[in-house]
Amino acid sequence: MPDKEQIALMGHLMRRAGFGASHEELAARAAKGYEATVEELLHPEEQEAVDMEMLYRFMPGYEGALGPPLNQAEWVYRMINTQRPLEEKMALFWHQLFATGNSKVDNPPELTQQIAMFRDHGMGSFRDLLVELAKNPAMIFWLDNNGNHMGAIN
Repeated sequence: MPDKEQIALMGHLMRRAGFGASHEELAARAAKGYEATVEELLHPEEQEAVDMEMLYRFMPGYEGALGPPLNQAEWVYRMINTQRPLEEKMALFWHQLFATGNSKVDNPPELTQQIAMFRDHGMGSFRDLLVELAKNPAMIFWLDNNGNHMGAIN
């Protein structure tokens, strides 16, 4: 049984590398050990992905729907239910760093695609992330690159 100090240390880790955790999850992770938990966080591909069926069950019109509230609901659902907290935290970090938003892009599926790209590449090579970001439709529109043409570059 992990002691209070181990649970407190694990709580700190999970707040920094994720979105916190329940006492039961902290105790289970503390029992595994700090190093093992860090390795688990650093290799999200080894953890099960979020089951989106539950979201679709309670929001039957969601799948394939358009609109910011639904896309935001999906991301919040993922952040709450993920077994890959560092992956989601990094997607949030990159989304905040490379600012795009619905106020200008006005295409929620493109923003959702960008967040998925941050999820897929956010813990890998920074160069690869930037290459993918440069090809991302939401970023292209955000930077007004969709209006570029020969003789009139943005």
